[in-house]
Amino acid sequence: MRRTRPLSRRRLLLGAGAAGLAACDSSNPHAGFLGAMERFNLRVQSGLLRPGLLAPTEPEGSFTPEEAFPDYFISPTVPLPPPDWALEVGGMVARPRTFTVEDLTRMPRTDLRVRHHCVEGWSAVASWHGVQLRELASIVGADPRAPCLEFRSFDSGYWSTWDRESALHPQSILAYGMNGEPLLPGHGAPLRLYAAVKLGYKMVKYLTEVN
Repeated sequence: MRRTRPLSRRRLLLGAGAAGLAACDSSNPHAGFLGAMERFNLRVQSGLLRPGLLAPTEPEGSFTPEEAFPDYFISPTVPLPPPDWALEVGGMVARPRTFTVEDLTRMPRTDLRVRHHCVEGWSAVASWHGVQLRELASIVGADPRAPCLEFRSFDSGYWSTWDRESALHPQSILAYGMNGEPLLPGHGAPLRLYAAVKLGYKMVKYLTEVN
């Protein structure tokens, strides 16, 4: 663990989970700092989600040193997965099931190298690899009428929701690797969300459920 995280940081992230659910309800506008960030995030993604438009890929060799890429989490120490960890996928799907990391690595792999933007104002670049969320949605038979997806973490119960369009964007993945190596515990191992269309606080780490 490379840095201490004051309680105010933990409250900020837990508040972000609640803000995510409100994002699905247009009658419940956001307020305060996270509300402003959510509106900024939506403005950014409204451009990126136009048909056929992708976020630019960073140049080959353009990486933030691993030790300089912050590894935030909410728990007092780095969260470690339970021995029987598997990703549970349910909700409005025809074929609910669980996936191990081995299951995911057998699916078509997608690599991303786009700039990461944090709600706190910093940015960084890493190369991520994993499975497109749209691929997972196809496997489980996701109901096209579902407007949102909920993502839950084993990091102190953190969670967030995404709109369907963001989740099915081709640059939204379930990442199990970073910079050509398996994902490290500090960055969300064994599985985390990564996307070109969301700010950092929406990219849930330590994934355990998708509904």
